Amino acid sequence: MSKLLVKAKDGGGRVAHVTPQSAGWGYVGFDLHRLTPGETVAESSGSREVCLVFVSGKGRVHAGGQDLGVLGERMSPFEGKPWSVYVPQDTEWSVEAGTDLELAVCSAPGLGGGLPVRVIAPKDLHEELRGKGTNTRYVTNILPEGEPADSLLVVEVITPGGHTSSYPPHKHDQDNLPAESYLEETYYHRLNPPQGFAFQRVYTDDRSLDETMAVEDGDVVMVPKGYHPCAACHGYDLWYLNVMAGPKRTWKFHNATEHEWLLKA
Repeated sequence: MSKLLVKAKDGGGRVAHVTPQSAGWGYVGFDLHRLTPGETVAESSGSREVCLVFVSGKGRVHAGGQDLGVLGERMSPFEGKPWSVYVPQDTEWSVEAGTDLELAVCSAPGLGGGLPVRVIAPKDLHEELRGKGTNTRYVTNILPEGEPADSLLVVEVITPGGHTSSYPPHKHDQDNLPAESYLEETYYHRLNPPQGFAFQRVYTDDRSLDETMAVEDGDVVMVPKGYHPCAACHGYDLWYLNVMAGPKRTWKFHNATEHEWLLKA
């Protein structure tokens, strides 16, 4: 199995866990919690900022001494936009599940920005249709660079069955602004129906890194560098949640030169 692929554990609780230490990088962290009604996850953000994303289900959120109420709406990531909560560094937070709940905890270094806790509601999110033909996909920016945060960028994407995504292949592994930014990235994958699979390739120009993975429902793929396109198989829609962070909070990418013609076709 590829060293870039993290398989979610069976059962409940924290079923996926990626840290800078486990990934061998410096910025991105990702946890996935599966809770049943009445179960609670509670943590402190410490030196990191956090974005809580309700992948599916509902729960009561407390953060920074505030009761934010019961959040969550969709019961599947393929049904509408998510509820999310931004939690700054050095802040206690907790979520008590009101239904079966899948909660993503996205994290990156806090930079002392002094930002407040805030709820990010579905009505505040814009869904963007990107690409054309069999490269069409649907992008929802949860925490884009135009919204306040210290390091985090968070986005979710639905790729219909038979379509490609993160394509033509692009990368963001050079701290070379304004041409390209260095951003580590995780992909948390879900499939509909869940017994399906998709493919993701992570590779560099010199092929010193070249991994192609069959991703199943619940898998996490780590992208430390290189290009990282995805392909959804016929009959199975692919949803994924991206978490990105690096030394500068901006998404500037470089397309694979040999495939740029696709943007003009």
